[in-house]
Amino acid sequence: MIYLTADSRLRSKKTEQNGTNYTIIEEKIWEMASSLRGTMNAAEYKHVFLGLVFLKYTSDAFEEHRIQLDSIQNVDPGDPDEYQRHNIFWVPTEGRWSNIVAQSRQSAIGSIIDGAMMAIERGNPAIKNAFPKNYARISLDKTRLGQIIDLISNIRVADAESGSKDVLGRVYEYFLSRFAHTEGKRGGEFYTPRSVARLLVAMLQPCRGRVYDPCCGSSGMLVQCMEFVRDNNDNGGKVTTEISIYGQESDYTTWQLAKMNLAIRGMDSGQIAHGDSFHNDQHPDLKADFILAGPPFNLPEWGGERLQEDQRWVYGVPPKENANFAWVQHMVYHLSPSGMAGLVLANGSMSSNKSGEGEIRKNLLEADLVDCVVALPGQLFHSTQIPACLWFLSRGRARTGEVLLIDARSMGCMIDRSHRELGNEDITRISNTYRVWRDEKKAGQYDDVAGFCKNVTLGEIRRHDYTLTPGRYMGVEQEPADVESFEEKMKRLVLQWSELQSQSKKLDTVIAKNMKSLGFM
Repeated sequence: MIYLTADSRLRSKKTEQNGTNYTIIEEKIWEMASSLRGTMNAAEYKHVFLGLVFLKYTSDAFEEHRIQLDSIQNVDPGDPDEYQRHNIFWVPTEGRWSNIVAQSRQSAIGSIIDGAMMAIERGNPAIKNAFPKNYARISLDKTRLGQIIDLISNIRVADAESGSKDVLGRVYEYFLSRFAHTEGKRGGEFYTPRSVARLLVAMLQPCRGRVYDPCCGSSGMLVQCMEFVRDNNDNGGKVTTEISIYGQESDYTTWQLAKMNLAIRGMDSGQIAHGDSFHNDQHPDLKADFILAGPPFNLPEWGGERLQEDQRWVYGVPPKENANFAWVQHMVYHLSPSGMAGLVLANGSMSSNKSGEGEIRKNLLEADLVDCVVALPGQLFHSTQIPACLWFLSRGRARTGEVLLIDARSMGCMIDRSHRELGNEDITRISNTYRVWRDEKKAGQYDDVAGFCKNVTLGEIRRHDYTLTPGRYMGVEQEPADVESFEEKMKRLVLQWSELQSQSKKLDTVIAKNMKSLGFM
């Protein structure tokens, strides 16, 4: 068995890279899952594998709660209401994982899985149509399907009190990231890197009210919002009802991923709609307190020619060949009178004057809606190596006539040859700077830092033709002096290397033991 726990979390090897834990056990699960993919492309396999992870989650959560109900006098464990009142999906017999495993070697296993998916959906309207239900198709190798079921069956919760949603939710998110990496440019359209989503949430701190993502992909932003609430409430870490989740996704299969991603964390009450936010806005009257989004960069074919007279284009008609400022204005339109928005845009949005983009940026600045712009380092995204930036918009701003510019291009750490990630220290430094600048209570005293942050007046921005590229306004950050001698540094690094080697040998033994129990060694 592969045991993953929410607290101690058995790790065959644990590395700290910029604040993020990469679990080798999860990597081994990925390697084994990839070996079962065969000739199936990653985009198709993603839905096969993640759909089964979600099916197991619903079954595990149900079985855990059923055990609890068995110990309570005068309570019927077979009553669906006893589960639904605790935000746990009711799972009929044919939808339970034990039933799937018992028939995993049958040629009809695809039809059995489809039937299980439909049975669960019938009893739980909140996840209607969220499951993929095409496991019976001829092109899907049923032998491999049985092997995938065996693999997922070996993901167990060692500490029952931790809850399966924490463990399987973590596996689900890890696989979303890896599939995005495998699919390359296409994969990045459904997944915003975790560190970028965490930074947006840390900047806005959405702890109350209505939270909205109009291009939610697999709901990574919304998941981060709920995790922020869990980590910062006074309710023992339990989910509160202080925020209401709204989202929309145009791609149907990605919308299914979004629904599953939220449901696996107990967030199935979120109103996640399917449809194009520009042409079929499913939340037309929503005025959100917080908007977070990572829209596709420089989207060229968004149907802008059909929306030339749209009421959302208060600050200028966005160009037909680029949706960047269409997204910006869509979000401004949906902001409440005191709402805030944070979104990821291509770097060109800070300086482009093509097709009226410069005029729209000017109008947004003159309307005092732009709060902060953060220039990000390159190689953060799976979909592109081009660096991006974050825009933060706000109504009813405390600091009128000023904009905070942050240059974070040198921050982050490479996690492999082609991808960078922002760590906890990076996120804390950037978000704290923003809160201090906004004059938030007890946040401290703001000061410009050469090469990193600068408070820029609207007058200065006018003189630079409304360009928001941070490098135009700030000096170069001075490198801190290195007070550690070469000999001391080498001694320290050799000692660290020796300790890591020792840990690696011990934990490699754990990996071998786990792999042997699965029959792969």
